[in-house]
Amino acid sequence: MQTVQDAVALRAMVRGWRQAGQTIGFVPTLGNLHAGHHSLLKLARARTDRVVASIFVNPTQFAPGEDFERYPRTMAQDQAGLAELDIDLLFAPEVSTIYPFGPENSVSIHVPGVSETLEGAHRPGHFDGVATVVNKLFSLVQPDIAMFGQKDFQQLKVIERMVRDLALPVKVMAGPTLRDADGLALSSRNQYLTPAERTRAPQLAAALKQMKALFGQGHARLAIEQAAAARLQRAGFVPDYIVIRREEDLAEPADDERTGLVALAAARLGATRLIDNLSFD
Repeated sequence: MQTVQDAVALRAMVRGWRQAGQTIGFVPTLGNLHAGHHSLLKLARARTDRVVASIFVNPTQFAPGEDFERYPRTMAQDQAGLAELDIDLLFAPEVSTIYPFGPENSVSIHVPGVSETLEGAHRPGHFDGVATVVNKLFSLVQPDIAMFGQKDFQQLKVIERMVRDLALPVKVMAGPTLRDADGLALSSRNQYLTPAERTRAPQLAAALKQMKALFGQGHARLAIEQAAAARLQRAGFVPDYIVIRREEDLAEPADDERTGLVALAAARLGATRLIDNLSFD
């Protein structure tokens, strides 16, 4: 595996693969790679001739006061894991490569509607930063397919909408959420949890499972949401939201809608903010 930091070297390698008629898969990441990232890389490896991973802690998707400075950066460990997976190329750019005029002066992409609710409401500007950096990375890597995890469900929907709206020549594919044995969705931020918080953290996934079960029994959506929020509060969480939405556009479903729905949650446990989701289909 090779590691490159600049756009010229990246494009030279991509151009060589293209000239050889090879397809390219891409997995963009913030680094601190875990089994969830590895599963996406394996899916890309199975579908394309060449696989590129990127590691870039993107400053424009972190709001003031969030964990940009302390986000875990483990480059050497990540490189070793990527090499074991037979990944062809790691793109690890500097901020100046992605934002040549500085993050504050960058062209910004806003995806209306789907980016403005839930995470978008609680983290203003977050999805503008995500859409902007993913668009830049797509332009640099020029992949045939790009893999994203379903744990970041709203992010997936924002990127799908951006790709369709801008007619980008890349197929966005989703990989399933990987979980620990007790149900907690894998996340780099899980390491922020104290041992006591880690024992309570699986209650987030358990609340989503209960929501799905109650919905299948015919209970009203709002009552299910209220019960789930109360359950999280009893477990020591401070919920930002725990709701049932349409999978397609994250809009609130009508009372008679029974298919194409997903439960999504974000809640703080101590100093750590966790997100998760569960499809009802």
